[in-house]
Amino acid sequence: MAYTRKNQRDLTSSERKRFVAAVLELKRRGTYDDFVRTHIDHYVADGEGKRREAHMCPSFLPWHRRFLLEFERALRRVDPAVTVPYWDWTRDNTPGSSLWSEDFMGGNGRRGDLQVTTGPFAYAGGRWTVKQNMTEGNFLTRDFGRPRDPITLPTAAHVEEVMGERAYDVAPWNSTSASGFRNRMEGWSGGQGNERFRLHNRVHRWVGGLMLGGASVNDPVFWLHHAYVDLLWSRWQQRNPGAGYLPKDPPPLGDPQYRRVTSLNEKLGPWNVTPAELLDHSGIYRYA
Repeated sequence: MAYTRKNQRDLTSSERKRFVAAVLELKRRGTYDDFVRTHIDHYVADGEGKRREAHMCPSFLPWHRRFLLEFERALRRVDPAVTVPYWDWTRDNTPGSSLWSEDFMGGNGRRGDLQVTTGPFAYAGGRWTVKQNMTEGNFLTRDFGRPRDPITLPTAAHVEEVMGERAYDVAPWNSTSASGFRNRMEGWSGGQGNERFRLHNRVHRWVGGLMLGGASVNDPVFWLHHAYVDLLWSRWQQRNPGAGYLPKDPPPLGDPQYRRVTSLNEKLGPWNVTPAELLDHSGIYRYA
């Protein structure tokens, strides 16, 4: 029977505590840091000339769907009652949201070094030392709204605009794709300044600190953010049942994306699973 992922604002006090406890147990075992390393290793940008599976490519959504599922399975091995909640950042869009409470995600970073000093993931608590990172630093950092370069969270209107896309993705299958649900949801844009960043990307930048870049998994809110991205993809699929994953076939020899993106039935690392196998989650979980 499929289990349910709930909006974080609807979690009971007990559910919040059990989720946090399971995350901390994965951290204690070293399993959590393995997830951080996986994301760092698969964070490949357009200009690197390598195969892209997790970002700036059509498989952004199925790759993170599987990544979330692997994390959720690890949590449920600790506590079978736990599921990954989602953060609807169009509604809970201020630092005062219950999301950032002392018993859940903790709050913003302090001035100066941006270190998070509240909540269960504060370095001073002794249970959350950053071990896998792309820079130096062993504590969780945040910089809500980036005051030195202000940015706001996406709105419901922004989401609805992207939900109106009819094609899953379009050539050239990267961050410059002018339309398509995947790239617009991932949030790459030709705008200037912070307007370059939309939806998914904009949320990462609003949280700031370690949520910027490949080591963003070090912030547990990563999972709640991506659960909402997955929810939106799921709803888009329901709205557009005839709009399948693209590209269906691998880009041919001579195409700039030859062997750089994953087509419908090609394997995604590190799990040896295809996008086609990740399109329907209804037998595993649903969203409340």
